[in-house]
Amino acid sequence: MEKNKTQVIVAGGGPAGLACAITIARAGKEVVLIERGKYCGSKNVFGGAIYAQPTREIFPNFEKEAPIERQNIEHKFVLLGKEDSTVISYRNKPDSPVSYSVTRGKFDRWMAEEAQKAGVTVVEETVVRELIMKDDTVIGVRTELEEYYSDIVVLADGVNSLLAIQAGLRSKLEKEDVALSVKEVIKLPSEKINERFNVNGDEGCIYQIFGGSMLAMAGLGFMYTNKDSVTIGLGVTLSDLVNKGLRPYDLLDGLKNHPKIRPLIQDGELIEYSAHLIPEGGYKKIPKLYGNGVMICGDSAGLVNNMHWEGTNLAMVSGKLAGETAITALSKQDFSEKTLSFYGKKLNESFIMKDLKTYRNLMSTVEARAQDFLGYYPQKINEFFKMFTSVDSIPKRKKYHGFIKSYFTDRKFFEPFKDLICAIKLLWSILIK
Repeated sequence: MEKNKTQVIVAGGGPAGLACAITIARAGKEVVLIERGKYCGSKNVFGGAIYAQPTREIFPNFEKEAPIERQNIEHKFVLLGKEDSTVISYRNKPDSPVSYSVTRGKFDRWMAEEAQKAGVTVVEETVVRELIMKDDTVIGVRTELEEYYSDIVVLADGVNSLLAIQAGLRSKLEKEDVALSVKEVIKLPSEKINERFNVNGDEGCIYQIFGGSMLAMAGLGFMYTNKDSVTIGLGVTLSDLVNKGLRPYDLLDGLKNHPKIRPLIQDGELIEYSAHLIPEGGYKKIPKLYGNGVMICGDSAGLVNNMHWEGTNLAMVSGKLAGETAITALSKQDFSEKTLSFYGKKLNESFIMKDLKTYRNLMSTVEARAQDFLGYYPQKINEFFKMFTSVDSIPKRKKYHGFIKSYFTDRKFFEPFKDLICAIKLLWSILIK
């Protein structure tokens, strides 16, 4: 028997890897999780919210036990022009939260503690350098310190996943298929947060932001309220940043200084700045998810729903499904691609693949028409509300006629019809096809 032999090795201590390891350990199987950071969560970056229902599937009592910041009761969709803005808001009942704001350093560390309670061996501050292969089968991993052998290796090592590339499951990401997200955490007293965001106690608010410094780019901004801080950031496709010669932190500064956003964070103290790549390729760019002795999940597999900014919940559920597949394989003592293909079947039957398939044409459509969908229309909507709320002795009908006429004269004559055709095609693929 090889030295350091176990049943399953999980590479990566984020939500996907931890959910996978916990699922396996709870079935009484041996699992070692290897994390490169000082502790699980120390190097992980995300916007700031976890969703209640998927999280309960793995941690039924997390709402009482986990280090939660706030329960999000309001979601605001904000269209920013250069100086003006339009806000659409939905507020749900405080006693039925859909999501919670968390900080990954605290939440992932708590998940790692739960994993250890379940029997997972967590090895931190250790980098997996490469996979150990025998013929065409993954049989272990090699770190900078030693080798670990196992029946199954699950890769949850993040968006770049050099290990998945080595395994032949995926190729390097193209700049069109990845976004660069930058964020800041700004410290504010909880009383100011409650006052500025119109919440009480541990209630929280989410902002999803279009336009502003990101006008005409395939990018979105976000804000999340924590107990005594606010997370603000944005994500823009790497192709936009490269092609336009933009620096992401300049875009973030522009967002922070927009008249709609600046009052919400003024007088705050910057306590954290971070950047992170996000897979944006969607359904069409999902790689092969399994091979002989190996599976990949979470960001490593490109499982991100960019329409709804969902990533952490997809990571956790995919990790859970990979863990269930590993349990089946261990019971059969068959670690071949054929057996591990059950993981792919489980994903296809889950909301993950169904949702990603629903939005399979979203990014290509948005990127192709970003100048219009994310440039012209946010400003045009703001222009409409400015007109609608103004009183200047001009008859309303004349205003309406002028606004409608401008829609066809602002740009080349055929542009509105191209927008309409793209929108119909996109809606057809989402709702019907």
